[in-house]
Amino acid sequence: MSNRLVHSQSPYLLQHAHNPVDWFPWGPEALKKAEIENKPILVSIGYSACHWCHVMERESFEDQVTADLMNEHFVCIKIDREERPDIDNIYMDAVQAMGLQGGWPLNVFLMPNQKPFYGGTYFPNVKWKQLLANIADAYAKHADQLAESAEGFGRSLNRKETEKYGIAAGESEFDADELVEIVTKLSAQFDPEWGGMNRIPKFPMPAIWDFLLDYALLSKNEELKEKVFFTLRKIGMGGIYDQLRGGFARYSVDGEWFAPHFEKMLYDNGQLLELYAKAYQASKDPLFLEKVIETVNWLEAEMLNGEGGFHAAQDADSEGVEGKFYTWTYEELAEIVSDEMPWLSKLYNLKTAGNWEEEVNILFQTKSYSEVASEFGLNETEFSVKLNEVKNQLLEVRNQRIYPGKDDKVLAGWNGLMTSGLIQAFYATGEKRMLELAMENLNFIKGKMIQNGVLHRAYKNGQAYTPAFLEDYAAVIRASLMGFEASGKSDWLDFAKQLANICITEFYDESDGFFFFNNPKAEKLIANKKELFDNVIPASNSIMARNLHRLSLFTYQENYSEIASKMLGRMKELILREPGFLCNWAHFYLENVVPTAEIGIVGKDAELKAREIQSAYFPNLIVGWSESLTQTAPILQGKTPDSSGNALIYVCFDHACQKPVHTLEEAASQLPYLA
Repeated sequence: MSNRLVHSQSPYLLQHAHNPVDWFPWGPEALKKAEIENKPILVSIGYSACHWCHVMERESFEDQVTADLMNEHFVCIKIDREERPDIDNIYMDAVQAMGLQGGWPLNVFLMPNQKPFYGGTYFPNVKWKQLLANIADAYAKHADQLAESAEGFGRSLNRKETEKYGIAAGESEFDADELVEIVTKLSAQFDPEWGGMNRIPKFPMPAIWDFLLDYALLSKNEELKEKVFFTLRKIGMGGIYDQLRGGFARYSVDGEWFAPHFEKMLYDNGQLLELYAKAYQASKDPLFLEKVIETVNWLEAEMLNGEGGFHAAQDADSEGVEGKFYTWTYEELAEIVSDEMPWLSKLYNLKTAGNWEEEVNILFQTKSYSEVASEFGLNETEFSVKLNEVKNQLLEVRNQRIYPGKDDKVLAGWNGLMTSGLIQAFYATGEKRMLELAMENLNFIKGKMIQNGVLHRAYKNGQAYTPAFLEDYAAVIRASLMGFEASGKSDWLDFAKQLANICITEFYDESDGFFFFNNPKAEKLIANKKELFDNVIPASNSIMARNLHRLSLFTYQENYSEIASKMLGRMKELILREPGFLCNWAHFYLENVVPTAEIGIVGKDAELKAREIQSAYFPNLIVGWSESLTQTAPILQGKTPDSSGNALIYVCFDHACQKPVHTLEEAASQLPYLA
């Protein structure tokens, strides 16, 4: 038995293709059927690595009695939120407007005109059947009341974000004291014992720590810098990090980074890779370097699609059990590395009866390598050798297990985030393979995910599909700009510019100065949303604003900076009020208080000098370089080498340059700091 989802590309939709539910994918066929038959629509949204989505499928969508109820009374539509984040945004907003908790699976009931009247997340089977029966009954007897309710939610969905959050055209005056206020508010929310923000469950939230690290470096605030490093150490030592293979899970269900839902998402790992690379550059802490190298090893071993693209995610579950692939009984470990168990148990908090449920252990480090090494009379080098041997032995055994499910579609935006992470990892480590992976990925996006000049969101089985959203454009533009800085090839600057111009033409709303998440010209939805708040992935508008700022510095085109400045001016009051969910915006604020350095390097050994600057890590600068005189990028025009043809470094601000210099130290002395 199969339903219409059998023709989908999405691994998540294919997981539901053999349910007895008569699922439709989102599209005209389902929407038309609801209108003709006058049936309510049930939209069920999830993603392939979502644990509770799998639970609800097993309990309800595979159950014939439940499926009969759904099929008789509703037109049932299944959506992969990763393919259609635009629809997910609309109905997530609707559920929250109903005063209900959002999350996934997201189940929303709509009138035949797509306007929502009720919703929720996971429902146990008994409650789900009761709800289906109640809604079917209400629709049969009181459709007019439901329609009235849906009209209200429809109006709420169509309220402009600027109206909803009281955003008005603001001043473009930015001041360092307000940055202090932002950082003070954020610091009050830190968890002093375990790092991260003081809430449970714990999400890494890379945008917060990325902003705070740059602020700490630019203000020479050692105490804040150490707090950022403390958080990153705790995350890197936690069960949220795969201690054997590398890579981070989405979040931990507790406040100690101990027990995650074990799914690994590309978007988290791209951002965390970039953050740990910067942290290593700023601290030289070998723990951060270890996380960078291991995460790239995982990516290379398990996430490549064979054409240069990266898969979207790995599941939490294998053999129907959450975390089974990643956890160990004490006996298993003792059998494989019996001689090493005393120090290994101490290092990873192993218990004979298990440190987690079902008598299994999550590898969870709470003491530093040096502490454990000295406790067992080893120097750090000896300990490191032993640890790597043990990791390799355990990995070899783990690799024989049945792997978690894989979401093997490629998503443009998430690949953009990973490319940025890989380029930063290359700067931090000097490992060429990281740059090669990044540039192959950019080539893949440019070559395979653009059709007829339009970027597409998803790619699988040799086919790009679903026109891209602002999230995709923004992340790919950022990656392309970094690709230009890393490779010196002006094609990547041109590519970033081409994509930015498409965004301005297709997504920009002149009336309020922000970009729509979806292209309103591409498909008619019941609402066109704008993403303003930075979350686990920063808001597409904040990434776009920072992109336009950088583009204006590379290209000397003022229209980019005008849009970006207006966006920041409008967000200013909100950033000061709620910095915890606007940290990428706060980062842009920082870049306006401390002028962004424009560095142009031209002449023999320009690449070498660019690498010295990039590997040292200075926040808030852009780099263009060329071994020879060039007119390709405005940032390099008119810049010359010295009389012997050797490269000179030009440090410029607002297109006005300081005296050109030869060395990293001289260039660094020309960079501004926060007073």
